[in-house]
Amino acid sequence: MRHLARGIGRFQQEVFPAKSGAFAHLATHHAPHTLFIGCSDARVVPELITQSDPGELFVIRTAGNLVPAYAPRPDGIAASIEYAVAALGVRDIVVCGHSACGAMTALAEGHDLGTMPTTADWLRHADAARARTTAPGVDALVRSNVRAQLANLVTHPSVARALEQGAVGLHGWSYDIGSGRVEELTPTAQPAASPV
Repeated sequence: MRHLARGIGRFQQEVFPAKSGAFAHLATHHAPHTLFIGCSDARVVPELITQSDPGELFVIRTAGNLVPAYAPRPDGIAASIEYAVAALGVRDIVVCGHSACGAMTALAEGHDLGTMPTTADWLRHADAARARTTAPGVDALVRSNVRAQLANLVTHPSVARALEQGAVGLHGWSYDIGSGRVEELTPTAQPAASPV
């Protein structure tokens, strides 16, 4: 915790004063241009990778960058997606997978998740990606998973409406931690959106 406290001190003494005008604006304005859905892996920092300033990205981080298909029930991820698209009016949505993803490694290598039943249950949201992956290895599953999560996004009514109106674009990325390289992934054909 001392490291975090020192970081807060540096932020308050060095970073905040240099950007005080921007923070004063952000105190009353919230208008991110992009919804960034990435993995909760500590090595994947959306603002660092994209060199974005505070207020530019609306970020959702989940294990395996998974986006459950829409279901009419209380769901924090669905609520965040809906808020970003319908209330904040983001213009782009990025789903970003990454190299050495623990979630995708566990699936690709068939790890025993018996001691982590909640994690095992969560990773079932990658079943479609596993079924569609034809090449061996974690990297192939990472890419297939990004595409599968983009398809899941289309099932969310707010996303389907925004796509129909041409108000939002969907993008799939694969980030390589070791090289810093970001690969744009072409989405596979997406299923028809559920009725809005």
